Formats: sequence, C-alpha cells, structure tokens
Amino acid sequence: MKKTLQVEMKYANSVLNIVLDTLKLKKQALVFVNSKNSAEAEAERIAAKVKPEGEDALALEALSEKVLNALEKPTKQCKRLALCVKSGAAFHHAGLHSKQREIVEDSFRNGTLKVICATPTLAYGLNLPAFRVIVRDLKRFAPPRGMSPIPVLEFLQFCGRAGRPDFNEDYGEAICIAETDTEKENIMERYVDGEPEDILSKLAVEPILRTYVLSLIAIEYCNSEERLMEFFGKTFYAHQFQNTERLEEIIDRILGYLEDWEFIEWSEDGKKVSATLLGQRVSQLYLDPYTANYLITCMKRGEVKMIRDFSFLQMVSYTLELRPLLTVRASEYERIESEMVEKSSCILSMEPTMYDDDYDEYVKSIKTALFMLDWINEVDEETLLEAYNIRPGEVRAKLDLADWLLYSSEELAKLAKMQGLIKEIAKLRVRLKHGAKEELLPLLKLKNVGRVRARKMYQNKIKDLEDVKKIDPGMLAEIVGKAIAIDIKKQVGIELRDSHIIVKKGTRKGQMSLHKYGKGK
Repeated sequence: MKKTLQVEMKYANSVLNIVLDTLKLKKQALVFVNSKNSAEAEAERIAAKVKPEGEDALALEALSEKVLNALEKPTKQCKRLALCVKSGAAFHHAGLHSKQREIVEDSFRNGTLKVICATPTLAYGLNLPAFRVIVRDLKRFAPPRGMSPIPVLEFLQFCGRAGRPDFNEDYGEAICIAETDTEKENIMERYVDGEPEDILSKLAVEPILRTYVLSLIAIEYCNSEERLMEFFGKTFYAHQFQNTERLEEIIDRILGYLEDWEFIEWSEDGKKVSATLLGQRVSQLYLDPYTANYLITCMKRGEVKMIRDFSFLQMVSYTLELRPLLTVRASEYERIESEMVEKSSCILSMEPTMYDDDYDEYVKSIKTALFMLDWINEVDEETLLEAYNIRPGEVRAKLDLADWLLYSSEELAKLAKMQGLIKEIAKLRVRLKHGAKEELLPLLKLKNVGRVRARKMYQNKIKDLEDVKKIDPGMLAEIVGKAIAIDIKKQVGIELRDSHIIVKKGTRKGQMSLHKYGKGK
C-alpha cells in the first residue's frame, strides 16, 4: 500500500526526522544503509537527538554496560555502540562481535532498543518488531563498477521487515529517501513497481558443483557418469542451463580433476566410480575438492620448507573459503610485499607472477595471515582494528573459518601420513581460538580462562596446572576474581568455599564501566 507520510522536518537529515516521528508514535524503526561506517554514523546521529527518561533510561544504562563489557577488553567500537545504546539506538553489522549482535537483536525484540541502523545482514533470517523500515541507501559500492543499484529482491527483503504480524502489527511502513522528483520516479519504477530478479541455482558456481559431485560419489548415490548426469539433469540448475551437452562437459571435467587429485577411482572397465578413503574424508569435511587438493599440496611442500605458524596461516588465507580477504591499500602494498619476500622461505603456497590475475588475492592472503599472526601473539582487537581495519565480529568470523580449514588440514595430514605437521597444526588451532602465545597453552586448558586471565596468571608466576594447585586461593582471587578462582581450583581437584578465600580490599578490579572507560580514554 502506498501512502503519503506527514513528518515534521525539524532537522536537515530526513532519516533523523522520520525516526523521531516513529518514536513519537511509540514505535520501533530499522534503518538500512550501505556500509558499516554509515550504520555507525547514522546511529550516533540519532542517539545524539534522543534523551530517554525514567525507567527507560535506567534500563538502557544497564544495557549499555552490558554491551561495553561483552568483550574481554572493550574497543572503541564497543564504546561507540554502548554510547548509542544509552539513547535507545544501536548499529548492527558483520563487524560486531556475535555477543553484541545478540544483545542488540534481543533488546530490540523486547522493546528496550527503539532504533537499529544496519547493513543488509540484518534483513535475512531475523524476525524483529519494526513498525517502520527506512531504506536510506539504494546503491552500494560494487568493485570494479563503483556505486551500483541494489537488487530488487534485496529491497523487498528490507521492506519485509516492517509490520511483522508476530509482533501484533496490523501493518508496517517501508520508506525510501528521495531528494528530487526524478529520483522519486526512478525509485518507483525500479523498486516499488519493478519485478524482482530471477533466482539462480547455486550449482552454477563450480566449487559447489565440485563438492556435490564428490559427495554423491562418496555416499554411493551415484556410481557412474550416467547416474550423475541423470541426477543433475533433474535439478533446477539443469532447468536453467538448458544445455545437456555443456553440462556433461563440465561434469566430465570435474571427474577428471577428482581422479587426478586421487579423490575418486574407476573400476577396471572404466564404468563404475567410487570415492577413495581420502575422497570420502574430503566430502565429510564439506571441503571444496579444489581446496582439499591445495591444502595437501601445500603441506607436502612443508617437507622442504621452514615450517612456521605463518606457513599454515597463509596457507588457509589463500583458499576460496576465506574470501573476501583483507584489502591491501595502495599505501601499504610495498610493506606487505616486503613481508612476503621476508617470509618466502616458510610460505607453502605457490606465489603467482605479478601479471597473474590472482596476484592481488595472493598479496591479500599475506596481509590476512599477518593479522592472524598478530592475533595469536596477543595483539588486542583495538590494535587490530587500527592496523588492519578489521572489526571484532569480522575477526571472529575469519578465525572460525581458519579454524575449520586448519582442522581439515589436520585430518588430511593424518590420511597423508604427514605426522610431523599434525601436532603443529593442533597447537596452532588452540592459539588461534584464544589469541595467545604458546607459553599460555597449559593455562588455556582451564575452563573460563581466556588469554587475558591466562596472561595475568602467567605474569604472576602461575605457568602451569601445578602452579595453579600450589598458589594461595586469596592471591589467585586477587588476580582473576573470587568466583573464577574457586572454579579454577575445583578444576585441578581442590574444593573451596567462599569463606576459604580472603581478598585484600581494593586489590581486585571489577568490570569497567562506560563512565570509567570514557575517562580512561
């Protein structure tokens, strides 16, 4: 339904005026923008003009502290989000830590937060009680073309967040911002009255097709090329392709790759195909067979290379699965290439030539590996944001993918009998999980002990589990807090009660408040 909306134009910013009007109606709003920076800036702009009172202010103050302390050490992004939350607004994007995204989403659902400024990540798979959806940006940067219109399907996803029946709304309002009559006409033609794009089968992407071909062979659903063709001939992919001969060529080429990589083998008469033990494991790991072969090839090079932590980090960074990689700015290209030369003796992947199409991705893989190397050497998230322009949520997403790829490498190394690499990869995975140096590994075996607590303990001469057993409970409580100290002692077989622990007054700092954090800066 199209309708005319009358809004008081109090400020020059249209989004701000519409949001303030929404709050007057005691409703909630979602604002969709095209970048992380825009989401943060728009949320701060709104928060600066909203002053909650009474119980709302108290609830938001408590929520603000929760947001600030979601990470072990608050970053500038944490502070910015916490300050926005105090006014009932928030930003939401892939750069937020998962804990903070969850807090923002839950607080919007229960009505504590009134406004979220978000990138498109919020439009998919989330049911939120927004009366109004404001689509501020209908264009997004898409290299190499520059700013391009967003798809109609994405626009419809945004609009679909408004007036959800699950939250007792009879209707909702989706609003686009147009500065001129011409822009308004374009929006009406392209998005309001336009047709959504055709849906494309994901099997058209060859890595996915490779994965499915191997999977069908590994589970013995298809044991010949004819059976594979019969299966794929019934898919939506085949319906779109409308070219059986071309499809057969692609599948035949994929089967050739899988045989070369020793993931499948043919019967003597060449009619039946089955997965090798290695091929079955690749399928179970949900790996693209191309990536699996790449990992195996890299690890075989480890026999003639100097193996370092960077070796494995760069190896996984250069996979398709970890893309998009960290962008290398023009100003840092020379430094990254210098690092590449310096570490060439321990890099396991093959370096493409400068004229190769994939050279830029290779340089990006070096930067991405350097970020992870800093992480396992206990560089904090604030410093990573400054040095690599990677936010806490993006850090965690990259680390989770890297862990999966390292686990897969570990499993493939076992089958390929590369025993010397297995222990090193397993150790690196623990360090990657906690972001800690090797010396902290014994302490990281304890539950509820991350790199910050482990480092504090190590600096106080608690270096292993024997030291944990020996240390006075009161001293341990001064380092990590009474509740954690009791839990840690219990894990090493020593039962304690609160009364057993005496902590000197003023020796233990609690969580940082937003007020203290701001003064500290």
